[in-house]
Amino acid sequence: MKKVDTGEYLVKKEITLSKCSTLEDFGTGEEKLKDELKDIRKDLGEFQNTLYAHGKYSVLICLQGMDTSGKDSLVREVFKDFNVRGVVVHSFKVPTELELKHDYLWRHYIALPARGKFSIFNRTHYENVLVTKVHPEYILGENIPGIESVSDIDETFWENRYRQINDFEKHITENGTIIFKFFLHLSKEEQRQRLLRRLRLREKNWKFSPSDLKERKLWDDYQNCYEEAINKTSKPHAPWYVIPADNKKAARVIVASILLKELKKYKDVKEPELEEKIRVNLESFKQELEKES
Repeated sequence: MKKVDTGEYLVKKEITLSKCSTLEDFGTGEEKLKDELKDIRKDLGEFQNTLYAHGKYSVLICLQGMDTSGKDSLVREVFKDFNVRGVVVHSFKVPTELELKHDYLWRHYIALPARGKFSIFNRTHYENVLVTKVHPEYILGENIPGIESVSDIDETFWENRYRQINDFEKHITENGTIIFKFFLHLSKEEQRQRLLRRLRLREKNWKFSPSDLKERKLWDDYQNCYEEAINKTSKPHAPWYVIPADNKKAARVIVASILLKELKKYKDVKEPELEEKIRVNLESFKQELEKES
């Protein structure tokens, strides 16, 4: 298996999504990819334990992608070796009545990870410049002053949202949150095949919704919105990675490799040292317990 070049997927300059590959297999088969992921996620699990003990950083992982891009299965497979105490997954759906009584970032603020923990946003605050940009009528439900109709939602409105999101991410990184943003880049044909699979396999039927086909007709609109959002918000402190997602197992290896490589750069993340009065008495504590047998 060829080595994963994690920098290949980092958005460092303006991109055109149609020119970004949706397929990577590293020239190997599924079993080799599964073995590679197994090794990486073991190291990630060990890092998570140390991060938890260290207690000064938190990690926010943002997953975005079209329907069927593999977000759920990626969470299941990449984070399988994490201690459940140290990771929380949030799947953001249509805003609730309570959430709509606050600004659009409120529900994301309150879901941020505590120090020492990971949070995974499965769909994220970026829905507020993606689905709402494709369907601007949804903005009216936010009851924002000065926005009385769709015609009031102009380019300045969206530019302000990009700025607000950048400010939000800058604020939390300056206070100890490490951010990763992954766009699972799926081809339209692969999505068609995955939707067909949901219809053909009885055990997968529950995943299908007629709205999937409705949104699929807006494919180009979504791609344009993703491209603009990525280009306007990929920053050194909160970078985007465009991950080829047609091969799910390869996509998982890429995401896991990026996480491990970047997190290992934080050399100050170490297990805390024992207090001196405890350390010097470790042997006596051990003897006390051994005597019980």
